[in-house]
Amino acid sequence: MKNKIKNIGNAKVTIGTESFELPIYSGSKGAPGIDVRGLHKASGHFTFDPGFTSTCSTESQITFIDGGKGQLLYRGFPIEQLAENSSFLEVAYLLINGELPNAQQNTDFKRTITNHTMLHDQIEQFFHGYRRDSHPMAMLCGTVGALSGFYHDDAHTTEDESRNMAMHRLIAKMPTLAARAYKYSIGQPHVYPDNSLSYAGNFLNMCFSVPAEKYKISPTIENAMDKIFILHADHEQNASTSTVRLAGSSGANPYACIAAGVACLWGPSHGGANEACLNMLREIGSVDRIPEFIARAKDKNDPFRLMGFGHRVYKNFDPRSRVMQKVAHEVLDELGLKNPILDVAKELEKIALEDEYFIEKKLYPNVDFYSGIVLSALGFPTSMFTVLFALARTVGWISQWNEMLEDPSQRIGRPRQLYTGATERDYIPMDMR
Repeated sequence: MKNKIKNIGNAKVTIGTESFELPIYSGSKGAPGIDVRGLHKASGHFTFDPGFTSTCSTESQITFIDGGKGQLLYRGFPIEQLAENSSFLEVAYLLINGELPNAQQNTDFKRTITNHTMLHDQIEQFFHGYRRDSHPMAMLCGTVGALSGFYHDDAHTTEDESRNMAMHRLIAKMPTLAARAYKYSIGQPHVYPDNSLSYAGNFLNMCFSVPAEKYKISPTIENAMDKIFILHADHEQNASTSTVRLAGSSGANPYACIAAGVACLWGPSHGGANEACLNMLREIGSVDRIPEFIARAKDKNDPFRLMGFGHRVYKNFDPRSRVMQKVAHEVLDELGLKNPILDVAKELEKIALEDEYFIEKKLYPNVDFYSGIVLSALGFPTSMFTVLFALARTVGWISQWNEMLEDPSQRIGRPRQLYTGATERDYIPMDMR
């Protein structure tokens, strides 16, 4: 059931000698927002908010974050409960439709996704157009966008059937595209989807099996992969999600909108955090060097930063990291790996949870710290980390895109600016410059 935003009063804004009243709205959870839509018409002024960090760009019912409490809810359900009890496809159904599926709905949804895992054979030619050393995210971005050339009917975003088909195809084909990008980057033949496997199991099989021998999927590894997908499925109005919504607000093709999200996620300040974390662990190199880097992290004059600790949104423990912490230890125990980088990670985790400096500043290990460790242990190169992030986040992107299209108040995005360029001037002929 849709919860409407409520008018809870007015805010008085004084500009010079004039005062204006702006309505204040509250949602079902979180801080209220001041509606500034009428400010320019009334006063001739705009609000100035670089990065939109104090601006609500939309009304949404999908994901809620309380950074102070360390809380993440998908459609009202705590992420910890979903990760413990659900499968990724069940969570995907929830994010898209607003409710958890019953047994029949779950079966039907799985069957629908499974029926669309194959790629059109001509898409294979796109991969052969890339250099062998191309970054997998470059291949993913290009091939997701290319889907728009194969499924023209899905572009009719005003029709429910077309929208549903686009969403289902994206969920189904993203693992196939991601695995194909990985196989191409390492020079191995691609592996077709196996519809008898689970969503996570099928992806692992496409990544790690080879034609010469059978690949045995470990239940522990399969479970870890599924949980990684759940934890990364959505995260409110972050940069890539806002990019998808902004692209979608123009009525752009759904595959092009998701390709825009992939491109935004590729940035090291967004989806590349777990890759940066693993690179930091490699820089430390061995357990005996940890004190040196801890001291550098505490030195305000040293530019070195410990990656994978703290979070821009969560001022408490990242709730996803609690789940990933357990998953990381299960995976490492299962694989029994002897790797100095993983030893560094374990010791760094222990110090961060006990050291007063980290506790005081609430620099707890975040989801990127643990996911980087797990993905590395599974055998993925760091270049694939953001690809897996994009695979999981596709569900959130299409849920947000679909919600935006159904919102009657939605308008094409058009942020304002404070212009600081040259004032009006006359053209000077070439011979007089």
